[in-house]
Amino acid sequence: MRLRTPHALLATAAALAAAVVAPQPAAAAVPAPGVYYVQSATTGLNAADNGGAVEQHRPRGNEDRQQWQLKPSGTSYVLESTDAAGSCLGRSGDLAATVACASADAGWEVGPAGADRYTLKAPGTTRHLTVAPKPPGATYPARLAVGGSGDLAAWYLTPVNPATGSMPPPDRRTLDQVTFLTTHNAYANGVDGGFAPPFVNLVPNQTRGIERQLADGVRGFMLDIHQTPDGAILCHNSCTLVSRPVALWVDLQRMVDFLKAHPDQFVTVFLEDYVDPAVLRAELARVSGLSDVLYRPDLTGVRQNGWPTMADLAAAGDRLLIFTDHSRSADQAAGLTRDSFGVMYQREWTVENHWSMGSGLGTSDWSCYSRWYGADTNIPLTRTEPGFRPLFVMNHFRDVPLTGTAGTDNTKLADRAQRFCQPAARKKPNFLAVDHYDRGNPASAVATLNSYTYP
Repeated sequence: MRLRTPHALLATAAALAAAVVAPQPAAAAVPAPGVYYVQSATTGLNAADNGGAVEQHRPRGNEDRQQWQLKPSGTSYVLESTDAAGSCLGRSGDLAATVACASADAGWEVGPAGADRYTLKAPGTTRHLTVAPKPPGATYPARLAVGGSGDLAAWYLTPVNPATGSMPPPDRRTLDQVTFLTTHNAYANGVDGGFAPPFVNLVPNQTRGIERQLADGVRGFMLDIHQTPDGAILCHNSCTLVSRPVALWVDLQRMVDFLKAHPDQFVTVFLEDYVDPAVLRAELARVSGLSDVLYRPDLTGVRQNGWPTMADLAAAGDRLLIFTDHSRSADQAAGLTRDSFGVMYQREWTVENHWSMGSGLGTSDWSCYSRWYGADTNIPLTRTEPGFRPLFVMNHFRDVPLTGTAGTDNTKLADRAQRFCQPAARKKPNFLAVDHYDRGNPASAVATLNSYTYP
């Protein structure tokens, strides 16, 4: 399906208005019986049965023995594996383990631990299901423990089959309720100019130029910028030996011109950013009319009040949002922060899953976990703040953008988004990033996600 007019579904979805995000309700004393993911509030990883040991694993939907049925059992509750009847998430000494559901070590007292969070406590004790402390220079241990209370003992019980809501009327939809079709390496298309050295340029991520992508309803663009004597240039890995590369300002000008011609539209740019802040500032200064459409959430109280409606954004002319993956700390050391000239630090405003589903051929890995999780970084997909919900960037592509593989993967986009990534983040994806957006109809997945709200 190709969406080529301003009145097409994806082209108009970005302009639909939205209500202010409602405050998150306090967690119920005990969630209703049902099938859940037991998800760490610290890491966003799921409790999984690994041969009798209960470990935190990357969320993988109905794979990897990560689903648990919460059932009342006397005065407490048990969490029975949906993969092994009679086997429950329980305790073996100071470690979490699967045990017989009839065992005294299977029961848990479930209590609130803040908005949407719970504790799981061994009945009559002060011992809780917990993530083990993080050793210096490492990630949190996989094996879950039974120990004291605290932040590491806070859990989400995320429904496998959540009750979704109806989308608000068009004049009340907020930015974080809308999903946008997004192109990975949008510049690497072989139409607008060169993007990679010889041989690498034989495998583009897209086959249509930026203007065509805009006409087709693409509203999110992932761009790699590298520093050269000519400024910030769009290249993959390096601009060395790249013939006729495109400057960042050229593609941004295309987007600004499109927005001027379509005042009800909204576009987001994600920069994989390898340039100095002063170089980026100079590059943006070359874009005519940029200041007329540039959206500054840092100046409009978004973190305190939530994302605005799409109608309010259109009315204010705030219709181009630019993110950088660069770190604020590095820019502070250099003496110039990118948000001082309107480029937002992505880690402060979004969450994003790991970027690869595997190699260009063969089976794909649908695990959905944060790309910003490691020994020194922990920004889980589940991150949220009072009154503010980060936008969720969902990557759905492989290491090598083979056309046939991407087309097949794109037909499965809605399934992965709804069954794997949505519960992993506890929020609906706002940006569905794909290779070869013209194959496999990923626009239909965008339309599906734009038909409901996630709690």
